[in-house]
Amino acid sequence: MSADLGSTEIHGGTAVAEHAPEQSAQLPQQAAPPQAAPPPQAAAAPTAGLDTRTLSRSLFRRLATLPADSAEHAYVRDTLIELNLPLVRYASARFRSRNEPMEDIVQVGTIGLIKAIDRFDPDRGVEFPTFAMPTVVGEIKRFFRDTSWSVRVPRRLQELRLALTKAGDELAQRLDRSPTVAELALCLGVSEEDVVEGLAVGNAYTASSLDSTPGEEDGDGPLADRLGYEDLALEGVEYRESLKPLLAKLPPRERRIIMLRFFGNLTQSQIGEEIGISQMHVSRLLTKTLTQLREGLTSEG
Repeated sequence: MSADLGSTEIHGGTAVAEHAPEQSAQLPQQAAPPQAAPPPQAAAAPTAGLDTRTLSRSLFRRLATLPADSAEHAYVRDTLIELNLPLVRYASARFRSRNEPMEDIVQVGTIGLIKAIDRFDPDRGVEFPTFAMPTVVGEIKRFFRDTSWSVRVPRRLQELRLALTKAGDELAQRLDRSPTVAELALCLGVSEEDVVEGLAVGNAYTASSLDSTPGEEDGDGPLADRLGYEDLALEGVEYRESLKPLLAKLPPRERRIIMLRFFGNLTQSQIGEEIGISQMHVSRLLTKTLTQLREGLTSEG
């Protein structure tokens, strides 16, 4: 034992040197089992490689078995929303040319996606993207239809305008001329009054700025300088409306004198001849009646 131990001590360095290759050769064999286990990346590869439709189909089946008020139902639903957001971005890209921010369009499209998820039935055999795309696009179109009008008009008139535009194009091609109001009404099955109202609604879709620069053919200055004028008779509207009940209370002769003088533009002499009294009597009656009307307006004010 001592000789062996001594030999080991003497030849310890040599022994290590001699056995080192054997140990190095054995280490890979001992480490082989851990390397045989798949690393995290390899384990995640099958999940990352799953088709979105396949994963959505599986989640929809799971969602159908969960109570609507459970936390797991909300989790699976949120997962489906996040999983199908690329569908919303794809649909929103069709409206990139609009003046609305893309973030707002995507947000509106996401609302359509949520509605489609809540209504989707996986047992019908229809792929979810096929089912969801019309809902997402329809929600975005509804957003533009409701917010792109310069003046807010009822939904019924907005839809009527779209129908009139489509019917007008079809009739124009068929008749080789612009259709009349009666032809549009007959084509859509509505009254002519509705057609006129629907055509007038089109003026509310876009608006021009009052400070906009006029076109080349119209060099009369900004639109604000060419619209409207000061109506000098506008101030008299209130007085005329206030005088109506006061005039109605006057005796018939005094009321007739007022009408002949201020509305018929007759002189006092002509009024006297018309009624059969003297010019002086007409003057006194006018003075008395005007004073009475003036006092009535003052007391009402």
